[in-house]
Amino acid sequence: MSHLLLDTFRRIKRADAGYPRPFKFLFWGTLANRVGTSMLWPFLTIYMRERLDVPLTTITVLLALHSAAAVVGVSVAGPTVDRFGRKGAMILSLLVAAIVLSVMIVADTITTWGVLLVIQGACTPLYRVGAHAMVADLIEEERRAGAYALLRMVANLGIAVGPAAGGFVTTVSYSLAFVVAAGANFLFALLILFLVSETMPQRRAASTSFALFEAYHRILRNRPFLAFCGLNVLAGIAYSLVMILLPVYAKDNFGIQESQYGFIMSTNAAMVVMFQYHVTRIAGRYHHLPVLAVGSLFYALGVGSVAWGGSFFAFLVSMVILTIGEMLSMPTSTALTANLAPPAMRGRYLSFYALTWEIAYGIGPVVGGVLNDNVAPAAIWYGGLVIGLVAALGFVLLFILLKRRRTYDQSATV
Repeated sequence: MSHLLLDTFRRIKRADAGYPRPFKFLFWGTLANRVGTSMLWPFLTIYMRERLDVPLTTITVLLALHSAAAVVGVSVAGPTVDRFGRKGAMILSLLVAAIVLSVMIVADTITTWGVLLVIQGACTPLYRVGAHAMVADLIEEERRAGAYALLRMVANLGIAVGPAAGGFVTTVSYSLAFVVAAGANFLFALLILFLVSETMPQRRAASTSFALFEAYHRILRNRPFLAFCGLNVLAGIAYSLVMILLPVYAKDNFGIQESQYGFIMSTNAAMVVMFQYHVTRIAGRYHHLPVLAVGSLFYALGVGSVAWGGSFFAFLVSMVILTIGEMLSMPTSTALTANLAPPAMRGRYLSFYALTWEIAYGIGPVVGGVLNDNVAPAAIWYGGLVIGLVAALGFVLLFILLKRRRTYDQSATV
């Protein structure tokens, strides 16, 4: 595994050669940041449950507060990024994250955790929307999917290292993991401040359309895009169940400790690092929506297969299946959104797309927690299987509908 990761690291380094310098700073800064932050986040649910000593449903409600705040944050992030620029929004988001993570070390009440998660949820979208918009500013349309894939690859190279190390660090001291995660966000903010220039085009033109309703009313009239976003919520719910609840499920029901589960998360990241760019190049030969349908099908199978396993190896296989869907879906959906957006509205389109993930992460874990506490632990994964299949079918139907509409429109003009 280490030999493959090293070889992939060399290939990634060669692959970024054709991109502009600001993208390279963003690229390598993402690597360092993800190594630090991913030491903690896969185990945050376990830490919260053990520190607060409350049922899983309570923890998922706290996480839902994070997502609810992120919904508000995403709504503001797009217009903010389009008016004030990408750079400042990204720096603010990273600095707030560093402060919140530092305070989490001493937080020991539900109320405190709720406040911290709300603050973090509201500010996190600023970085994500700003970074995606910056890439769209820097990279021409035909190369965007590849650029987003490269960012995902290097981020997951960091995640391949982080959780494996974090599994051992958290066993010794969760406080140290929080310090490292906070430091990684702070250092990345400094990197962007001093080494990355603002990329936002047409500052004056963008600033005239900051009113919230005016910023989004065109998107709300775009029914195919809204349908795509709705289906992405369903796919995201299935994906979030594994990413948020599997660590707790595996530990509570099968005794799999953080040090073991860290390798499952590292496998997810290593697969993205080694195969993402190639998968994206192959997927780029096909229409976006069928690719998203296949990706959602892999989500469904990955989530559902958790219910049929009970060992480290079985959960590892489930993660492998889920990761195939991730590699197909995530760069494809981001590139589709960026391509659909007018240059002056990239931040808003990308923030609306980001909203789908916040909604998914708000709904999915809560539904999973309720099923776990009131039906059976395995019910989490059967529910995710059904939701993932519905998403896959929806993408197919949307593709067929849009294809028929285009055919009709072309024939009507002849």
